[in-house]
Amino acid sequence: MTDSITEQRLVGGPRPDLDLAQAEWQSSTQGVGGVEIAFVEGYIAMRNRRSPEIPALIFTPAEWRAFVLDAREGEFDLT
Repeated sequence: MTDSITEQRLVGGPRPDLDLAQAEWQSSTQGVGGVEIAFVEGYIAMRNRRSPEIPALIFTPAEWRAFVLDAREGEFDLT
């Protein structure tokens, strides 16, 4: 049996039900791109600024750290 939200997600468990209605969305300091993030209840939410009605992706702190580190290393570069 899994105990934490992280463990539940690793085995395909439910995502946390976060209220993003009052989230303070932040974008890049350079204002480039269409991604916004918000820190809500210990999680990181990421959404498309141009289509905020589309559900946000929700990351645990460990998932977010892995994503950021991989992005810095060029893991997601398409060029």
